[in-house]
Amino acid sequence: MLEELEIHDLGPIHRALLTPAGGMTAITGETGAGKSMLLSAIRLISGGPASSGRVSPGASEAWAQGVFAVDDRGGVAQEARDAGAVLEDGELYLSRTVPVSGRSRAVLNGKSAPRSVLESLASQLVTIHGQADQLRIAAASRQREFLDMVAGDDDLLARYRHSWDALRDLDDRLERLRHQESSARQRADYLRESIQRINRADPQPGEDEELKGRRARIENAADIAQGVSRALAALDASQVDVDADSSSASDLLNQAISSLRDIRVDGDFGELADRLESLNADLSDIVFSLSRELDGEESVEDLDAINARIHELGELTRRWGPTLQDVIAWRDKATFEVEDLDASPEKVAQLQDEREAAFDRALQDAGALSEARRAAAQSLAATVTDELSSLAMAGARLDIRVTDRGEEAVLVSDSAGEASTWPLDANGRDDIEFLFTPFPGSPQLPMGKSASGGELSRLMLALELAAADRRSSAAPAGEGGPMTFIFDEVDAGVGGKAAVELGRRLARLARTSQVIVVTHLAQVASWADAQFVVTKGASDGGQSAVTTTVAEVCGDARAHEIARMLSGSESEASLDHARELLASSSLT
Repeated sequence: MLEELEIHDLGPIHRALLTPAGGMTAITGETGAGKSMLLSAIRLISGGPASSGRVSPGASEAWAQGVFAVDDRGGVAQEARDAGAVLEDGELYLSRTVPVSGRSRAVLNGKSAPRSVLESLASQLVTIHGQADQLRIAAASRQREFLDMVAGDDDLLARYRHSWDALRDLDDRLERLRHQESSARQRADYLRESIQRINRADPQPGEDEELKGRRARIENAADIAQGVSRALAALDASQVDVDADSSSASDLLNQAISSLRDIRVDGDFGELADRLESLNADLSDIVFSLSRELDGEESVEDLDAINARIHELGELTRRWGPTLQDVIAWRDKATFEVEDLDASPEKVAQLQDEREAAFDRALQDAGALSEARRAAAQSLAATVTDELSSLAMAGARLDIRVTDRGEEAVLVSDSAGEASTWPLDANGRDDIEFLFTPFPGSPQLPMGKSASGGELSRLMLALELAAADRRSSAAPAGEGGPMTFIFDEVDAGVGGKAAVELGRRLARLARTSQVIVVTHLAQVASWADAQFVVTKGASDGGQSAVTTTVAEVCGDARAHEIARMLSGSESEASLDHARELLASSSLT
């Protein structure tokens, strides 16, 4: 949800701060006042094209920033973190600077970011329905995405794409097998020989380092034995000379402990005795470990075998290392590669059988996806058509055509005997087309080519209303945040009762989403939870300089603005009408 929009030196707007309501916000003002600059600012922070011609005269740069409230656990927040942003209190800052000369700069939560990052994030937060923006829905891919969103077929789509990926993987493997050349066969021979050599040696992870340690001990056996013997002689002479009659360090510690235990006067003597006992236990462990060192020394005769094994393992690491773990990993990977490079008829036939089974699975999963899309298309088209009649478009209708390319599909092969994925692609086996009939008797035409800007805005409003109803009924409570919808030109060619119905439907959409509408109709603006007025006037620089101000109107000031929109004047009659309109514009 958009919490704040701030603009500096963009077109005629030198300073503006817009804090839209969580529900519906109306942007009003006289024609030419600069309402379009607000949309330009939102397009800028959404990663849209930047033009230095939009910088205010006399300014060095234009700047716009949008502050959005996002779910800390949602996908938008995670994508922002992946881009390096640090979110605080669930707020996302998208800003853009456009200099008079040079490149624009995009910033995400105070850190520079590629424009594409802003575009990706904003696409999940804001949907602009202006004449230029909504033409995107004319693209077949956008229509498919919208229908899938309404259908709620995420699980079916994910299952199909898993089947599709498996099918394409088998296609790639078959392609390699069929077209491998002599170099590939040589590669397979080399891999087999290498695998056999590694298997003969049977290396174990870390084995070479362990052998080098054993070798070092054998080579320094005399020094080790001498040092260990001296240490044992000092700690417990009986470990190296059974006839030794001197007391061990452990015996001396026991005497000290006993002496301290015999003291019957208050003091720390008991605690000191405990510490000596702990020290004595450690000393006993050390003596035991040193005595084992004398008993466990390897014989010098093992040195030749150890050196030979180290040399053998070294040959492996030099060729396929640098470590034995790398050698083992290379062998395991090479084993799979050899299987793919082995172009035996049996292998090809096996992969062909797997490929046919994968094709059947993908076709079946695509069929389930098609059924869900057809059901959603029928429901969505009927709902939108009903909405259009209340938006001053009686007789207009929307039809959604879902053409299943695979209803009679079979696995086919081309002249070279290679399998084809027809009729499937990465999104299923459907061709989806939104067809709009603007008036009775008009032919069905592709959406985007058959409506004016105002008609298309109202059509998009009807689509968003239908989608919002689906989202509110399907989404778990409290999941994510509301989408921000911005409508421009939605009221073109509308008046009277139809304008009231238009406002009512925008307010209905605002129950589940944030709605910002640029409008010149009082009947639409009166439904808003907040209203901002864009006003044009002369600046201090003279009559030739024009500035635009943006200010929220509330209470009596709002009634005056509604009256101006109704009749162009603010007479008592107009004000009474405005107050009456505001009072009646409520969904409750």
